[in-house]
Amino acid sequence: MISVDHLSKRYGAHPAVNDVSFTCGPGTVTGFLGPNGAGKSTTMRMICGLTAPTSGTATIDGRPYQRLANPGRRIGVLLDASAQHAGRTGREILTLAAMTQGLDRRRVDESLDRVGLNNTAAKRRVKAYSLGMRQRLGLAYALLGDPGILILDEPANGLDPEGIFWMRGLLRDFADRGGTVLLSSHLLREVEAVADRLVVIGGGRVVAQGDKDELLAASGTVVRALDMAGLDAVLTRAGLTAVTSADGSVVVQADAETIGRAAAQAALVLLELRPAGSGGLEQMFLTLTAGDSVKEAVR
Repeated sequence: MISVDHLSKRYGAHPAVNDVSFTCGPGTVTGFLGPNGAGKSTTMRMICGLTAPTSGTATIDGRPYQRLANPGRRIGVLLDASAQHAGRTGREILTLAAMTQGLDRRRVDESLDRVGLNNTAAKRRVKAYSLGMRQRLGLAYALLGDPGILILDEPANGLDPEGIFWMRGLLRDFADRGGTVLLSSHLLREVEAVADRLVVIGGGRVVAQGDKDELLAASGTVVRALDMAGLDAVLTRAGLTAVTSADGSVVVQADAETIGRAAAQAALVLLELRPAGSGGLEQMFLTLTAGDSVKEAVR
């Protein structure tokens, strides 16, 4: 179990993470989503004891990461695939990790095989690895101690489509066997395919969290009008949040009746009014992280 309780981190006057709370339970994959600069990586670093929080707590099975006796055998972490000694071979890196964790060295070959790195790749120095190979090595490192929890930040970066499909199956199988996965990724379709729960963060705050299917079902209403400028004015007067889609329609965080009544009072002709759930996770993400959170990401 991962438990994050009112976690905050400030750098001077800048709130990188602001009062974030969520839990990740056994048997689930939790997708941790947000634009660049939203606070995802900082939150993950605080969970893993690499960054000290300004306030709040983050625990693994009820304990802070720093108080775990042998953390690699409880929780597997992949935050930066390039954070490996470039002059060592893949096998050397895992062998040193096995020695540190008190593991049988046979686990090294088992872990390499599990992530698809063959004997030739294992003998190669990490500086010669592609990004995809470094991701696989980082995942092998995370899995080495047979942990019950995985925290992965953008683990699919550099993987080809076949590799992404493989990783999706590996994480789904890990969770189905009772494991807990916290997964951050910009590949929204892959998160949608594997995640059970979602935590969406923007501007350092949680803007939505819960069961994936429930969140997608409540992701707003698609609206298109004959007079789109007039529709924008009506939505603004009503205080409704709207995001423009690629096809020119807008997604509004309100039910169809509320939007329809507002349009009727302004004598607007609507050409489309339907639930946005069919737009999937990508549309929900764009809607929830629009405005201040996006500004935060590029500030």
